[in-house]
Amino acid sequence: MSNLSKRSTVYFDPTLHQALRLKAASSQQSLSELVDEAVRLLMKEDQEDLEAYSNRLAEPEISYEALLNDLRKHGKL
Repeated sequence: MSNLSKRSTVYFDPTLHQALRLKAASSQQSLSELVDEAVRLLMKEDQEDLEAYSNRLAEPEISYEALLNDLRKHGKL
């Protein structure tokens, strides 16, 4: 772990904690490393979602009713 790491207390469901401990042991990683990686992946996914949203801001809006009508018109519904 980096010298710049910060300590936090995290409470897990006992079953989840046991599963994390087993995964950490089998992957030769610390529980902290597993949690750090999971949080990084979650935050990366959020960032990708925000980027996708930003990229679609200029798209025209369509109402739900108009969408249904278009799907019916094209035989998809």
